[in-house]
Amino acid sequence: MTLLISWLGVDSRKPASIYVASDSRISWPDGSIFDYGKKTFNCKNYPDVFGYCGDVLFPSVVLNQLVEIIDQGLLFQSEWNCEQKSQAFIDKFIALFNSYPNQKWIATDALEVIHCSRDESSNFFSRKIRWTKASKKWKAESVKFESYSDKLFVTGSGAKEFLMKYETYWESENKYTSRALFQCFCHTLADIQNKSCGGAPQLVGLYRIKNGKSFGIISQRQRFFQGMRVDNLTNFDSVEWRNELFERCSGDTTLRIEGAQSQPNPLLRDANGATP
Repeated sequence: MTLLISWLGVDSRKPASIYVASDSRISWPDGSIFDYGKKTFNCKNYPDVFGYCGDVLFPSVVLNQLVEIIDQGLLFQSEWNCEQKSQAFIDKFIALFNSYPNQKWIATDALEVIHCSRDESSNFFSRKIRWTKASKKWKAESVKFESYSDKLFVTGSGAKEFLMKYETYWESENKYTSRALFQCFCHTLADIQNKSCGGAPQLVGLYRIKNGKSFGIISQRQRFFQGMRVDNLTNFDSVEWRNELFERCSGDTTLRIEGAQSQPNPLLRDANGATP
């Protein structure tokens, strides 16, 4: 299963960003695990990002296909708003799902997909679709955006542990910030009791400008990209990196970029008052 969250980032003016974060673990009933599964997706030519939880095979295959179709300009019209793009995505995703062999190969009781988008006026959008074996139906859900940074959707088998920890973060000095959401996510993943969740964090998102972005993550002093460890690769600064504090970092050094804002986590201070 998965821990999958999305949240809206709001600055002093208005919504400035939107994100989807996930763990990277794929697990099997016999206890086997694979900690490098890709669960978040970004379009390079459109301001759209996605994440899934539940069954693995169907969404991982189909979301890769749909992102490529979107980037080639085959699914969205350039003048469409976020609602129109979302509906086109949902229609195509469900059409493909309906061709899956009686859904008998869906390994979990539910399948969920989060879609986040942005229009030309920098208005953000988020919607989740959910299918269950019990109902055999799809249901779409949207949430109202607050005037401050806050979670939008939290789902998957790790959701309960995240929400319990988030209550503490909500009372900290970092509340109403994007860093509180991501710090809570990473903190939950590090301490999680649900062993079907694990691996490195992975993150995609949108700013007010440009298209979907997949972030490199520095976790436990190691580099990960889309769930895969990439310490033995090169050209690290070709992507934007964040550490578990949500600080902007250099992919080459793994350290916070000079001049980048420090993002201390007050809930992880050691006996000397320092944060990792």
